[in-house]
Amino acid sequence: MSIKISPRVFLVVLVLALLSGCSYHPPAPIEDHSNAMVKRQLNADGTYYVRSGDTLYAIAFGYGVDPRNVAKWNDISSPYTIYPGQKLRLSAPSGGSRSSGSSAGVQISTVKTPGRATTKTVTSPNKASPNKASTTTPKPTASSPKPVAKSTTKTATHAKPPVSSTGDPKSWKWPTKGRLHRTFLAGDPARNGIEIIGREGQAINASAGGQVVYSGNGLIGYGELIIIKHSEKMLSAYAHNKVRLVNEGEQVSAGQKIAEMGRNAGNEQLLHFEIRARGKPVNPLSYLPKK
Repeated sequence: MSIKISPRVFLVVLVLALLSGCSYHPPAPIEDHSNAMVKRQLNADGTYYVRSGDTLYAIAFGYGVDPRNVAKWNDISSPYTIYPGQKLRLSAPSGGSRSSGSSAGVQISTVKTPGRATTKTVTSPNKASPNKASTTTPKPTASSPKPVAKSTTKTATHAKPPVSSTGDPKSWKWPTKGRLHRTFLAGDPARNGIEIIGREGQAINASAGGQVVYSGNGLIGYGELIIIKHSEKMLSAYAHNKVRLVNEGEQVSAGQKIAEMGRNAGNEQLLHFEIRARGKPVNPLSYLPKK
């Protein structure tokens, strides 16, 4: 018995067969760098529990707040040591008496051992500040997460004097070569900076001189990330690196190679670059030289 297939049915089957043989790659989504971290890690009361590998600057960066205020709101004084399990307030206490945009600047939390310099958190809350034991943050309560394993410190390759915090950079350099892909848009957390298309492995350079205050991959949406402090007001950030070439605590000069370009979650070969002023994203194109 023969089966007859109408021309219309045959045409539909043919089209489906052709489509199934074609590979389709949907466009890469624009990543929401800010909200991804907030939704996952912020507690119901708006506080944050420190994780192994965090630094004060990385936490402040992730939530778009001034690191000087984070230190002030939590009574963290020199040398600004934080530890896993510590509960941090990320907004001003009631009355706002401790919140001030002109609060005294804080320095990077640095723990030094022979041949090493790191801003990684320490695991023991019993270690008192070398300056004032009374400024040590209290131990976590019983409801706090249990401390995690001790962080591994990274050996610094350069031993240089502390970064000068007397003023903002007078000039900025482009952090890498390439085509401007996405631009900054105020109020859009997916566009807190600019993105520069290039080739995987090409040099990523410090846009201005300063001190590395974060080098790691703990901020969701940024991949391998480097944050540089240029003054008490200004930070710059370099995301989606393939390789990070500097460690926390190191001093870098403008134009110094600090990383190699990698890929974002959409497999694009690019650098995501941000400049922050008092913790808030600003348009990098307002600071970088005109092309």
